[in-house]
Amino acid sequence: MLSFLPLAHVFQHSMEMIAFAVGARVGYYSGDIRNLPDDCKILKPTVIVVVPRILNRIYDKVVASMKGSLVKRAILNLALAIKMFEVRRGVIRNDTIFDHFVFSKVREGFGGRARVFACGGAPLASHVMNFVRAALGCYIVEGYGQTECAGMISLCIETETVPCVAGVPIFCDHIKLSDASNLGYETLEQGGEICVKGANVFKGYFHNDELTKETIDAEGWMHTGDIGKWTENGVLQIIDRVKNIFKLSQGEYIAPEKVENVYMQSRLVSQVFLHGESLKTCTIAVVVPEEEELVRIARQNLGLQNLTMNDLCANKKVKQMVMEDMLQVGRTAGLNKLEQVKDIILTSEPFSIKNGLLTPTLKNRRPYLRRHFAKDLKEMYENLP
Repeated sequence: MLSFLPLAHVFQHSMEMIAFAVGARVGYYSGDIRNLPDDCKILKPTVIVVVPRILNRIYDKVVASMKGSLVKRAILNLALAIKMFEVRRGVIRNDTIFDHFVFSKVREGFGGRARVFACGGAPLASHVMNFVRAALGCYIVEGYGQTECAGMISLCIETETVPCVAGVPIFCDHIKLSDASNLGYETLEQGGEICVKGANVFKGYFHNDELTKETIDAEGWMHTGDIGKWTENGVLQIIDRVKNIFKLSQGEYIAPEKVENVYMQSRLVSQVFLHGESLKTCTIAVVVPEEEELVRIARQNLGLQNLTMNDLCANKKVKQMVMEDMLQVGRTAGLNKLEQVKDIILTSEPFSIKNGLLTPTLKNRRPYLRRHFAKDLKEMYENLP
C-alpha cells in the first residue's frame, strides 16, 4: 500500500491499520507530492489510498494529451468505449490489447501493479471513476466516515456509478436522516442531516461533556454535521456540511462543497473556494489554477508565452477563460444559476496546511480563507454590475 495522505486524515490512518492487521506492507512517499510518480515506480503499490483530486489530475492529463491528434483521440475513444462496455458488465481487467498499447503509460505512472484505489475525503466524479476502472483496470472503493466513527460509516458498492455517493452502511452501524428544513431541505427526500448509531460510534469527546451532548442525542444518535440523501438505489449521497451552507439574499441556500467539487472537475482548476453572503444575490470564488494546464492553454489559445503564474493570474483574458470553463462544467453537472459564480479571482498561491488555508485533512479552512482574501472578495462584490 502506498501512503501519502496526512496521517491526521482518518481514512489514511484506518487503511494503514487494516494493512498492518492483515500483514500487508506499507510504503511511504518521499514527502513531495510532485515526486509521487517516481515513488510509485519504486514502491510498485497494489493498493493506493487517494483523494479525488489525484485521480482528476490523471484524467485531465490523459484527455489533454490526446487533443492534439485526431488519430490518438479516435483510438482513445474506441479503447474507452470497449473497456467501458466491459465495466458496465462488471468486468474489470487490464490484459486487453488496449491496456498494452493505449493505457500502459497511465498504469506505469502508478507503478504498474495497482489493483485497488481506496478513495475518500470528497466525492469522486462518476466519469473519472469509470475512466480509472476502464483505463487502469482497477477496482475503486469509496468510503464515507469521520474520526468520531472510527474512520468508516458507509462504503460504496463497487458497481455504483452515481456521483457523490457514499455507499451503504457498514455492518456495525445504522444511518438515518434527521430534519434539516431550517437549511432549505423541506423533506427528507430532498436531504437531511446524517445521523449514525452503532459500535463504531465514539463514547464522547475527552473532558468535553458539553460538546459530546451537542453531538450525541438522548437516543444515542451521533449527528455528523453532514447533509445527505438516499438515492433511488438505496445508497447514501453526501450533499454538504451543515455549518458550511449559507443563504443568499433571495433566500436560496447554497451548499459550497457541492459546488466546489463540481468546479474542481475543470481541467484548469486545482483548488477553489466558493464564497457567498446573506446580503448578496450571487456567489464568487477564489481559484488556484492547474499550473501546467493553464500555461499550455494560455499559450495555445491566447498566444501568451513566457509569463509567470502571477502574470497569468492577473491577466483578464486568462481569468475569463478559466471562468468560462468553470461555468461550462457547472452547466454540465446541473448547477442552477444561483450556484454558478458571477466572478472569480485567480491566485498562484496554493491552499495548503503550511499557510493555514487547509485543515490537516486537506479541507478548506473557510474562516481563514475568508480573512485571507477579504480584500479581494470585497472588491469583487463592489465591482459586479
